[in-house]
Amino acid sequence: MGPLAAGVLVASMLPSMPASAHGNPSHGGPGPFGRIATIPAYLNSDITDDAAAEIAAVSSDGRTVIYTDSPGERLGFIDITDSSRPKPSGVLELAGEPTSVATFGKYVLAAVNTRESFTNPSGQLVVVDAKTRAVVRTLDLGGQPDSVAVAPSGKYIAIAIENERDEDVDDGAIPQLPAGWLSVVDTRTWSVSKVDLTGLAAVAPEDPEPEYVSINRDDEAVVSLQENNHLAVVRLRDRKVVKHFSAGSVTVSNVDTKDDDNIVLDGTVTAKREPDGVAWLDDNLFATANEGDYEGGSRGFSIFDKRTGRPVFDSGNALDRLAVAHGLYPDNRSDAKGVEPENVAVGTFGGTPYLFVNAERGNFVAVYDVRKPWAPRFVQLMPAVNGPEGVVTAPSRGLVVVSSEEDMPDEGIRSSVQLYKFGAKTDFPSIVSTNDIGWGALSGLSPVPGKRDRLVSVTDSVYEPTRLLTIDTGDKPAKITSALTVTKDGEPVGYDAEGVAARAGGGYWLGVEGTGPTGNPNLLVRLHSNGAVAEEVPLPADVAAAITSNGIEGVAVTGSGSKEQVWVAIQRELTGDQKGLVRIGRYSVASKTWAWLAYPLDAAPAGAWVGLSELVVVDHNTFAVIERDNQRGPAAKVKKVYTFDVPGAFGTGLPVVKKRLAIDLLPLLQAGNGWTQDKVEGLTIGGDGRTYAVTDNDGVDESTGETVFMRLGKLL
Repeated sequence: MGPLAAGVLVASMLPSMPASAHGNPSHGGPGPFGRIATIPAYLNSDITDDAAAEIAAVSSDGRTVIYTDSPGERLGFIDITDSSRPKPSGVLELAGEPTSVATFGKYVLAAVNTRESFTNPSGQLVVVDAKTRAVVRTLDLGGQPDSVAVAPSGKYIAIAIENERDEDVDDGAIPQLPAGWLSVVDTRTWSVSKVDLTGLAAVAPEDPEPEYVSINRDDEAVVSLQENNHLAVVRLRDRKVVKHFSAGSVTVSNVDTKDDDNIVLDGTVTAKREPDGVAWLDDNLFATANEGDYEGGSRGFSIFDKRTGRPVFDSGNALDRLAVAHGLYPDNRSDAKGVEPENVAVGTFGGTPYLFVNAERGNFVAVYDVRKPWAPRFVQLMPAVNGPEGVVTAPSRGLVVVSSEEDMPDEGIRSSVQLYKFGAKTDFPSIVSTNDIGWGALSGLSPVPGKRDRLVSVTDSVYEPTRLLTIDTGDKPAKITSALTVTKDGEPVGYDAEGVAARAGGGYWLGVEGTGPTGNPNLLVRLHSNGAVAEEVPLPADVAAAITSNGIEGVAVTGSGSKEQVWVAIQRELTGDQKGLVRIGRYSVASKTWAWLAYPLDAAPAGAWVGLSELVVVDHNTFAVIERDNQRGPAAKVKKVYTFDVPGAFGTGLPVVKKRLAIDLLPLLQAGNGWTQDKVEGLTIGGDGRTYAVTDNDGVDESTGETVFMRLGKLL
């Protein structure tokens, strides 16, 4: 059996194979590509502008990134002469919505949708001088374009004319005429030809909807007909369809299929691939991102042989499992298409060909070594800002360019272009899980008594039930090695647990945030060592009545037995308290009494608030806190660790402590050159005497999902 046939056999077995078949995610450390810059699209206009970067290309001299800005009906330009310090370089207004962009010598090619309606589509190929940005010519395409590609030979340009359907008609079912086709431009004459794609697919053959196109060195274009679940190969010199075949279906096991705030890989899906992005690996093999549409989506990518029409490889459940291991799995998409592979690109760096696969809902790019296309080797995940849509390689500059289209100003997330460089340093991932342990929203840290290299964290209300996660800090990245479910009366229970502290005698205290005086109460919850709830302790009535929805955010324990005391940090000011002062409380377990301190916050940046998000015992009289604002990205300003001493006369009144700056965490959060995370919510001193901090990723829900686990050394 030859290697190609063997590849087909392996592909058929993939759904039941372990993740190690694609590289063990638990051992996937930093890879050869490091993120060197993130630049928001709004920098080319204004921070209040609804700007987006969807599809990107790189100029032939490698010095400019050009991206489509669909909401703004324009192209955006970024100067990457110094790729580690990209600069916004202006926009070019267009007469419609750009859907794709490519470069051809000294030209930029923009596919522009100018349709009046779904039933009356129209579009143009706008040819722009890359240096002067003057429009050289405009070619009428006769329909709505969705992807443009240039032949390596330079002889042809191919444009997928989708003429997309109206998703509000018949629940988006096809056929919905007019049909799409492939347009071919002869670059010697700039003449446009039309390749008919009707009658090929088993699904709605009268209504092909070409989605993406890529061209090999033989001047053959592969076209994905996503909604038709079909692939076609077109010989461009005579505009002939020389091969076409169904993209097929795949059964994928050990994936999460329930949107229930609980990541469990115990489901199975059988779905049409319905590929979106396509890219040639060589002249015979091409990769597809199997995003799916209204009827499908297999959660992975495939590599097809054009000669047989069969996949030589299918990734099965690998992308979902990698997302789980890296804390990037979007549970709210479990009942849909999981991480939703969107696009693919290929590039050779350091003599090795790599495949890059965008996961639109997981906010990452998976990198594979494809020297053996029938057995790709997982290399790394590259974290991205939300909704990575476009990916393009520029090997001459050692760069991979990813454009993320989601622009959510209210959540502090902005559409951006990210640059990754071959050979650049990367600290991602800083923490992963083993054994398919789903995780995210790490909202507190505590040492494990007697364990030098073990910490425990807790998940907040993003997930149910609440779980305690054990972290091994002895490896890099740190490893989440086990999970303990919290139970109450014998049943799993969910709290908005924002802090955890291990007790010297066994068990834990949780700090549980409530929803204000009329909602769920703020609580101290004592757990047995097996995770069972032993008791719930509410706040004093006067404090509970004055607390806002930003309640308990940190918990710490001093003493044991009859001298055990539990300390809590309230995130923001109580109603009626002095502005800028938040409370830190001490609960004496034996007497069941409370006493309170006041902690002075830094001034909040304009339009933001500042509060506490963790409390840590340094010694019998000294504590540390995390003080942070609620801002992400460039707007983030306050991410600090302070220490303070407990006043000697503490016990009556509301004494104000004096704080000391221990470390500014903002430079560490910015060091990854990504979208600066806002929620630094875990801090602790481990059994090794070293200080650790971690961010809460909000469970990949209206956030980038990236978790930063920081090793701060012997800081406190």
